Amino acid sequence: MIPIIIGVIIALSTAAMSMDGGSSEPETKPVYDSGFTYYDIETVQETLKEKNITVTTPTAITDHTIPQYCTYFENGLPQTVQYCTTTAILDSQGRNLGNINMGGNTNSPILAIANLETKTLESNKEDVLAVIEAMIETLVCDCWEEEKSDDDIESIPIWVDHAHNFYYESNERGVTSQVDDLGTSVIQLEITPKENSVLQTLVILK
Repeated sequence: MIPIIIGVIIALSTAAMSMDGGSSEPETKPVYDSGFTYYDIETVQETLKEKNITVTTPTAITDHTIPQYCTYFENGLPQTVQYCTTTAILDSQGRNLGNINMGGNTNSPILAIANLETKTLESNKEDVLAVIEAMIETLVCDCWEEEKSDDDIESIPIWVDHAHNFYYESNERGVTSQVDDLGTSVIQLEITPKENSVLQTLVILK
C-alpha cells in the first residue's frame, strides 16, 4: 500500500488548474450525506475488472496511521478523518500499481484518493488513465465532456496529458492540477517525483 504523499506543488496556469489544496467548504453533515459512498468502490472494481485491473476488497484503517492514507487540505492546512479504508490495485499484468483510499466518518466518506506509482509517466499509462477515469466517472459524474465542452480540456485524458506536459516543462518538479467546476466535488491530480519512480495522486473531495 502506498501512503498519500503531500509535497510542495506548483499551480498550473489554466482555468482548470490551480494550487488550492482543497475545498473551502467546511465539513458539515450535509457534505457527508451527499455525493459518493463507500459502496461506490464496488462500481469502480467492476469497471476496472473489465480492463483486467484488480481492486481488492477495502480494508478499514482505524489506528494512528489514518493520516498517512486519508489526509486532505482545507484552507491550506492538512485535515484528517476519523475513518479510512484502503484497497490495493493490481494492473493488467498483475503488478502492484497503488491503492485507492476513502475516508470520512463511519457512515460516509468525504474524500477518495488514488495513489498510482509507476517508473515513469509513460509506464502503465493506459492502466493509470483507466483508474482515474473510473474514479471520476463513478464518484463525481460521467459528465466531463458535457460540462467541460466549452473549455480547452475536453476530456479526462486531455486533462491528464496537460498535467503531464506541465510536469515535464517544470523539470519534473511536483505539480498539481485542480478541477473545481465538475459536479459538486473538487478534483486534483498531483504528480510527485520519487527517487526511482513517479507518484500520481488523484484526490476527490466533496
